[in-house]
Amino acid sequence: QVQLVESGGGSVQAGGSLSVSCTVTGRIYRINEMGWYRQVPGKQREWVASISRSESTTYASFVEGRFTISRDNAKNTVYLQMNSLRPEDTAVYYCNAAVRSSASELSDYSYLGQGTQVTVSS
Repeated sequence: QVQLVESGGGSVQAGGSLSVSCTVTGRIYRINEMGWYRQVPGKQREWVASISRSESTTYASFVEGRFTISRDNAKNTVYLQMNSLRPEDTAVYYCNAAVRSSASELSDYSYLGQGTQVTVSS
């Protein structure tokens, strides 16, 4: 069984910074791509950022230059540093990980964390 445990988030005023992290636990052989999504009630979940196992990163245009995704492969953890936050960044943030649980598995399985609230006030 694989679980994603998120921490961090909270509330901040516009222009401030927050960070969230997510640790993958359980039966892990290899974690490939990791990433973050966010969702506002009543709207579809949207992709925020991704990082490959070799630490190549990609970002959604609306966070480019403000958010930084990173990972620690030894700790099976992915981070999202959020700077210059805006009220429109308010959402539940979910981490995602593509996990292979054994060497015999032919493909990754995608797992999603439980979500953590980020609130930015104006």
